[in-house]
Amino acid sequence: MKQKLSQLPSPALAGVVKEKSVLGAVAEIKNCMYDGATMIDLHMSCLENTDVESLKKIMDSSKLPILALNYNSTYDSKDAGFSEEDRAASFLRAVEAGAAGIDMQGYTFHLPSKKAFCGEDKYSFTKGNPHEIVTDEFIISKQCDLIEKVHSMGAEVLLSCHPGISMPCDAVLELALFLEKRNPDIIKIVTIANTEDDLIESIKTMSMLKREVKTPVSYHASGKAGALSRIVNPMLGGHIIFCVDRYNEASTMEQLDLKTVRSVVDNIKKLV
Repeated sequence: MKQKLSQLPSPALAGVVKEKSVLGAVAEIKNCMYDGATMIDLHMSCLENTDVESLKKIMDSSKLPILALNYNSTYDSKDAGFSEEDRAASFLRAVEAGAAGIDMQGYTFHLPSKKAFCGEDKYSFTKGNPHEIVTDEFIISKQCDLIEKVHSMGAEVLLSCHPGISMPCDAVLELALFLEKRNPDIIKIVTIANTEDDLIESIKTMSMLKREVKTPVSYHASGKAGALSRIVNPMLGGHIIFCVDRYNEASTMEQLDLKTVRSVVDNIKKLV
């Protein structure tokens, strides 16, 4: 039986897989396995086929636990056009096929919140028009139902938010505690670091999250000053580092190289 994602030793090294075909995904998973990944991050919306049979071929190819996600983006970065119900159904197919968990984005079941905050501005983390955050209780209850359904099928849920803005430590902490109430197994938050001060704030924030949040948290900052947080924050307690084994046109270029990260993590562990 594959290990639970939440129980992997931190930092877990996720090999990000964005491929069009089942065979391409299987091949890239093997590359990630041999280069040091401890889990796989499978982008289902890049695949041409996501029926249970196709997904099962992918899941069965890996000795590593697979986190299945559907960010509604095709291999060539176009909108895949899925409804929220389509995305939720793809999560359940992935779990049925053998995924260890799903990545449920914070805007799930409310598409307008993907690119703008639509609720009442009453929390520290709702300032500045953050993306992928909902505070509406009806939407949250639907998300909780999906989390419960995934749990009943024996899989885990990573609940992710990409606010698209820089956020101070207290706001990220309040957001993490707010998300934790939905009972996810892992929380992922990605803010923006445009300046060195933003980067320093993100590192401070990771230390606070490790102390104050019971659920495993993966937190880093994107943006022109955020690269260092992708490796420093996991060494301070962040649960997952998302890495690319072989860069191609579908890759998120800010993500770190898997073989390099494997070497860095192993050498830091020797020192500490």
